[in-house]
Amino acid sequence: MKARTFTLTQIHQRIDERLRIELRKRVPDVVEISRLELMKLRVKHALRRLLARPIPA
Repeated sequence: MKARTFTLTQIHQRIDERLRIELRKRVPDVVEISRLELMKLRVKHALRRLLARPIPA
């Protein structure tokens, strides 16, 4: 796994954990949940773009 892929995967996992923590709160902050979901989606798209690139010979 390349360094960039590994870094993006770690970022995605950290955002996911923060999202789970926020959702478990008694009164979750809907703005924070939306922000975290958007961040997670952006990282996911970046990972897909990175993995879809052809591997240079």
